[in-house]
Amino acid sequence: MKKITVLLLVLNFVSCYKVEHNCNDFKTGKFKFTQEIKGEKKTSTFERTENLQIETFDGKTDTASIRWVGECEFVLEKLHPKNMQEKKAISMKIISTKNKTYIFEYSFVGNDQKQRGTVTKLN
Repeated sequence: MKKITVLLLVLNFVSCYKVEHNCNDFKTGKFKFTQEIKGEKKTSTFERTENLQIETFDGKTDTASIRWVGECEFVLEKLHPKNMQEKKAISMKIISTKNKTYIFEYSFVGNDQKQRGTVTKLN
């Protein structure tokens, strides 16, 4: 009987937990993304408008178009790709938001292998 009571309490708690999705707060602004590449932390900064994202990484700046396909999902396509890899569109999905950060999943369009990251809004 105790096990059932504990199980019901846990299920009740989990069902009441809501993931925040304030995606509109992150559609425009200045942002920072830090990731680990080959054991080294790398940071990129980017500014996003309604339909463009301008990103600076390792001293290089790239511009991509943004096409919102849902409230929390968008597709990025580089405007001036330098090779076939850069021509591939990237699908982005905001999973959750909290204060000035959001967690997202991303992959090349058509690829099932997704990665996750966290972005911080700077303004």
